[in-house]
Amino acid sequence: MKRIILLLAFISMIALQSCTVNDNQPAPVQTDNDTISEVLEYTVSFNSGNSYKRLITFNQPIYASDMVLVYHLYDVVNGADVWRQMPQTYYLGGTDELDYNFDFTKYDVNIFLGANFNLNTLSAAWTQNQTFRIVIVPGYFGNKKVIDYSNYNAVVKAYNLDDSKIIKNRS
Repeated sequence: MKRIILLLAFISMIALQSCTVNDNQPAPVQTDNDTISEVLEYTVSFNSGNSYKRLITFNQPIYASDMVLVYHLYDVVNGADVWRQMPQTYYLGGTDELDYNFDFTKYDVNIFLGANFNLNTLSAAWTQNQTFRIVIVPGYFGNKKVIDYSNYNAVVKAYNLDDSKIIKNRS
């Protein structure tokens, strides 16, 4: 009888050997130090010669999971920039509607104008020296934070972007 109890005790010890307290512990949090949001600023002019569009090429391709946000500088009030997320529709009076819009690939962003009237009749105030900010948000961040993407300042704050380090280009 002692041998059976001893044998059962020995088998129980072997069977329970793989159970440890750490099996149910969550994996340690890893910090991603090389995934960085980036902001590019471009001031461009639109006309019939460029078909009212501007193609902006990235220095290096972004990842397919990255998100691209584009903001249009609508106004400056008391020295503070007023940014509007694109696409953006402006109602110019009557039934005239002007759209600032964009599309993107992993290589570039295409900013373009669209309207329900002839763009050649559009005032230079809407076509010349228009400033845009392009925010590249790594896909890793896209699902991790709840942000009001329509608010440029909220995006800058959420991704710890430094406005003084924005790459500004004129073309």
